[in-house]
Amino acid sequence: MSDTDRPEVATAPKPPFELGTGPGRVLVWFYGVFTVAAASRTIVEMARGFDRAPLAYSLSAVAAVVYGFITYSLVRGGEKARRAALVCCAAELLGVLVVGAWTLAEPAAFPDATVWSDFGMGYLFIPVILPVTGMIWLRRAKTVAV
Repeated sequence: MSDTDRPEVATAPKPPFELGTGPGRVLVWFYGVFTVAAASRTIVEMARGFDRAPLAYSLSAVAAVVYGFITYSLVRGGEKARRAALVCCAAELLGVLVVGAWTLAEPAAFPDATVWSDFGMGYLFIPVILPVTGMIWLRRAKTVAV
């Protein structure tokens, strides 16, 4: 009897694709670190004087929430989580591009920097690279899972 003739091999369901495996594990790590970094920065900045730069501090808080949700989605796995993370990565990229351009065009609007200021220059441009990498991984994950 060959492997293809055995019923347990022929009918075994394909295991679900885990988003946090392989290169996805690196993304989980980066998004986890950025969640902690953005949240910590936001808490400290807001405690020291929210009225000094409320727009910048609020945008840093939004970045922390987005990073946290993407981290959670990557760890959770599954098709719904993959789609949610893909949408959040696209929103993150849009945020980085809008805030990055805004901080260059009108620096007076941002007395203090955000995570996304100057396209993430304060974070070695990782905030602009990370969502692109995430979207590539999440699109690849869909083709592997099918």
